[in-house]
Amino acid sequence: MTVLAAALALLGSLFFALGAALQQFEAAGTAGPGLRDLLRRPRWLLGGLAIGAGTALHVVALKYGPLTVVQPMGVASLLFALPCAAALHGRRPRPRELAAASVIAIGLIGLVLVIPEPSGSPYLGTGEAVALLAGAAAAALVMGVAARRASPAARAGLLATGAGVLYGATATLARVLVDGNRELWFLAAAPIPALVALALLQRAYAHGHFGVAFAALQVADPLTAVAFGALLLGEPLPTGAVNTLTALAATALAAAGTVALARTTPLSSAPDPTAR
Repeated sequence: MTVLAAALALLGSLFFALGAALQQFEAAGTAGPGLRDLLRRPRWLLGGLAIGAGTALHVVALKYGPLTVVQPMGVASLLFALPCAAALHGRRPRPRELAAASVIAIGLIGLVLVIPEPSGSPYLGTGEAVALLAGAAAAALVMGVAARRASPAARAGLLATGAGVLYGATATLARVLVDGNRELWFLAAAPIPALVALALLQRAYAHGHFGVAFAALQVADPLTAVAFGALLLGEPLPTGAVNTLTALAATALAAAGTVALARTTPLSSAPDPTAR
């Protein structure tokens, strides 16, 4: 089941990466377009459809695997985003980018191999759910305030980190819902952090630093979801010295590859507005 969940999450990452590249291409280099303006752009809408398909696959993956496996697979979006964004910017991925992507892939494979199968159904009480949403909202607010005085690159990273925290909270609620939780207010509340995250992410993309923003998103999202999954849902983490060390090494590889990829990929320049 864990392997199936990872495969579905990887496929979802492909669609998410394509959608993110399209939406960033439309949002970058503008004076912070609002969602109303972006909704009138066909390429941005196409990106939204791709992200929707990726999200649907991700939710299905949560039915078959724990957050500790499914969310880290989202980092693979950065691998898929390379050729997508490079094609939109009229170039090919560079050797250093491919090397960093390989490091991420090795880390993800190692992580999947040592995460144990979940036992039992996840449960989230009302008080825990409120704390989850409040904590995620507070973290996103802090990131948004800090971004006001930051440089453009740092601002993109901070806003995307806030979006990642909110997406991680959304995934935690989705994990509970797909496993049969019948709390109706969970279903009503789940889209709210996702929509706020979407708005934050478009603001991050508007600054043009796609590598920084997307890497920050792909690190913050799984870290938040894994923490919530382990602390609130009691999902399993690797046990034993060998498995624990392997998981730490795999996580370090994926994180190092992600940072390297964000630093090496020259996708921070805004696209030419005449190319629209």
